[in-house]
Amino acid sequence: MPFGDVAEVVGRSPEAVRQLASRARRHVKRDRPRFAASPDEHDRAVRAFAQAVTEGDLEGLVGVLDPDVVWTSDGGGRATAARKPLRGAARVARAWVAIGRKSAHEPIEIKLNGRLGLVLASGDGHRAALSLVVSDGRITRIDAIRNPDKLRRL
Repeated sequence: MPFGDVAEVVGRSPEAVRQLASRARRHVKRDRPRFAASPDEHDRAVRAFAQAVTEGDLEGLVGVLDPDVVWTSDGGGRATAARKPLRGAARVARAWVAIGRKSAHEPIEIKLNGRLGLVLASGDGHRAALSLVVSDGRITRIDAIRNPDKLRRL
C-alpha cells in the first residue's frame, strides 16, 4: 500500500510511516540468520551453551552467544515468562547464569523442529523447552517455551 494511504489510516504523516516501515524491515532482517547453520555447527553451539549454563560460565556463554542474540519466552499465562525479549549477549548470558544456579538438573538434549534443542527444569517446578537458532557458530535466538500445555508431548 502507498505510504500516504497507510498514514491516513493510522493518523501519521507519510514520512513517519515510511520511517516506521524502514525500521520494521531492519528489525525483521536482524532477527533472522543469513544462512542456516549446518547440523554439526548447530549442535556444537547448543552443547556449548548447555555446558556453560550448567557450569555457570559467564564468559563461555558470552562466547557462544551472538552479540545481538534475542531471547524470548512463552509461559502462556500458565508459567512465568518474560514479557519482553531480552537482547544482547551480556544481558542474556547473565540471566542464564542466574537460571543455571536455580536449576536442579542439567539441560537435557532433545530434537525440536528437526534440530537439537534443550529441556531445562526450573526452580519453580516448570520445565522449559529451548529452541535455538545458530548462525556463524553462535546462537542468535533462544525461544523458551514454558507453557505446560505446549510441553505435554515432551
